[in-house]
Amino acid sequence: MADAAPLVSVVIPVFNAADTLAGTVASVQAQSLTDWEALLIEDGSTDESPAICARLAAADPRLRLLRTGGQAGAGPARNAGIAAARGRFIAFLDADDQWHPRKLDLQLAAMAAAGLPFSCTAYDRVPVGGGARRVVGVPARASRADLLKTNTVACSTAIYDRAHFGPRAMPALRRRQDFAFWLDLLRDTPAVLGLPLVLMTYRESPASLSGAKGRAAADTWGMYRQALGLSRAEASWYFGHYALRGLLRHRLPGLARRLGWLEGAVPPPEAG
Repeated sequence: MADAAPLVSVVIPVFNAADTLAGTVASVQAQSLTDWEALLIEDGSTDESPAICARLAAADPRLRLLRTGGQAGAGPARNAGIAAARGRFIAFLDADDQWHPRKLDLQLAAMAAAGLPFSCTAYDRVPVGGGARRVVGVPARASRADLLKTNTVACSTAIYDRAHFGPRAMPALRRRQDFAFWLDLLRDTPAVLGLPLVLMTYRESPASLSGAKGRAAADTWGMYRQALGLSRAEASWYFGHYALRGLLRHRLPGLARRLGWLEGAVPPPEAG
């Protein structure tokens, strides 16, 4: 590996992702911006993921293999990647998602133009078992107060600038640790920049941590009360917004857009 630190460190937690991991990594290797490293954090998988991680890392020096030593969970795995990362910018990618080839260069250019150290993008959701592809847009900018009402930052689209934020770690939550992390970042920047370009594909699986809507709602309520320390009244206020806006964003995006809760999304320009 070259001595010079890469511009971007891509944090990829891996747990039982044998069917998708190679495609996920290939989407990073296909990036038009090539100044990156990718950290594969193997989290005690029981399938062929450890062998796949080792094979991929042996074939490409930009890939670094880390191990948590057990099934620590997505948050601790991401934190291990953040701690080991050498890049100025931290980007997150789950092991069953994929990026568009121009994701990094378009997103970093937009951040530089806007002067904002935290950004996300639009994305599409593709059901694993078949079904209609759905595009999820993002607001052009979202403040901490906006995000408390609904999380518009998909983890596999997020990038933040460590030169601005300094050392950070996700909180010790089994789920919704990424949501709480975005809210922490937004204490130190006025807004998260949202690109309307579809630059990530999310594989929508019932087995994913975010797949069970009832469980996700309970986790969000717990995050408001325990991680953020909101009163019951404050948590109820924000949770009401979260439930309604989440429903409209994913099921009735046209109405959400008319209400000003969501901006449109367009396909990205062709790579080249």
